[in-house]
Amino acid sequence: MAARQMGEAASAAEQEEEGGGGEEKEVRSEVPDSLSGKYTGSFAYLTITERLPYIVTKAVDTLHRHTDTFFAQYGQEGVEAEKTAIGLLSKLRNELQTDKPVLPLTDGFPDAAQWNKYLEQQQARLGSEENTSWFKAPWLYVECYMYRRIHEALLLNPPMCDFDVFNEAKTQGFMESQEAIIAISTHLQKVNANVKCFKETELKAELQRLLQVSLWGNRCDLSISAGVANSQKLNPLTTLDSLKPLILVDDFESVWCCLINSKRKGTSETACTRVDIVLDNSGFELVADLILADFLITSQLADEIHFHGKSIPWYVSDTTKTDFDWTLKQMKTSCHLQMSCCGVAWENNVTKGVWIYQDHPFWTFPHAFCDMSLVANDLYAELQKSNLIFFKGDLNYRKLTGDRRWNYSVPFETALRGFQPAPLCSLRTLKADIQVGLKPGLGEQLAASEPDWMTTGHYAVIQFNSPLRK
Repeated sequence: MAARQMGEAASAAEQEEEGGGGEEKEVRSEVPDSLSGKYTGSFAYLTITERLPYIVTKAVDTLHRHTDTFFAQYGQEGVEAEKTAIGLLSKLRNELQTDKPVLPLTDGFPDAAQWNKYLEQQQARLGSEENTSWFKAPWLYVECYMYRRIHEALLLNPPMCDFDVFNEAKTQGFMESQEAIIAISTHLQKVNANVKCFKETELKAELQRLLQVSLWGNRCDLSISAGVANSQKLNPLTTLDSLKPLILVDDFESVWCCLINSKRKGTSETACTRVDIVLDNSGFELVADLILADFLITSQLADEIHFHGKSIPWYVSDTTKTDFDWTLKQMKTSCHLQMSCCGVAWENNVTKGVWIYQDHPFWTFPHAFCDMSLVANDLYAELQKSNLIFFKGDLNYRKLTGDRRWNYSVPFETALRGFQPAPLCSLRTLKADIQVGLKPGLGEQLAASEPDWMTTGHYAVIQFNSPLRK
């Protein structure tokens, strides 16, 4: 990828906050243009041209294959609903492929008004001379919009409103990762048996190990493979050393200091160290995140974990409450003893309120996170209660940084544009052409030797920022 200039040519209108954010004018003036399909040949262009239509096609195929299921459950009403939903999805695919204007949502779902308001803001940004269309609008917006339209096709056709067109792919991803899940479950049980005797150096080493397992688990992303099987088949613990050179930004020391300092301060009975994990993919990645969360509790580095997932099926493999509960049940009922032990402990954590799952609708909005305090102030206030927030995966990174054409060496804090509810850390394998916070020249060096270095999941970052950091 060609190097980017932070002050890259963009009209004054393009520099305005696309979601109606509240940054100061002097900050806005430095904001580069959004990644977009209007840049022919870019990763965004190729995604909109090839991958997104294929995902819609797969959704149509899934509905076709479940005709008998819909008939068995709902009779002829179910079959007619399926046909209508397929028609809406086929229309969506045509709009996407022919760069038609983005349309308002009509399903009356609680978030529809916010989506339609966002569309109005996008249109105001473009002006009256052109429409907000699939290739002209920001990539982040239209990609999120596609998944919301898939959900709309089902919402408009009861009784199949709750059908998850991505469920089969998610289930397959979990089942095909059994060997890796057994390996990390077995490892965790051994760690938990001895963790109370760990010295601080041992605690730190184990946190680093499990943090990296969670990090590389992010490679299992079905939205990138367009729903094609993308599971973790081997024991990830055996590959961590060889993968370390591929971590382009490694702020583990800051993560450790954040957690251990909170633990040291937690001397009173009322003190509570809270860690939040903004989840990404279900399947192996979710299990890796749960392994990390388990260790944080048993090591007393954290007292409670808040998981944040999606309220509707999203980006093929993103975690919903249904996926979260299903995973805990699969672990608990597994024939493998170590997996079952994990599942029992995890369900107990949920029952005791040590683990809390939340799914605020903002996570399936198209907004950058710098808009959160305005659009979802209740969620922002909730995150401010955290001692440390982990943001998993590529989509969360794109929203953290606004999905813009930043220069590679722009500081992470600059790209966050004021989003600092609490100390936060991005755990991400690179699968979109945006990356900030690199050492000067590193991005250009990688681009020269590996043109696709930002989009294959080959590289990763552990990138930390804190409002208290000097």
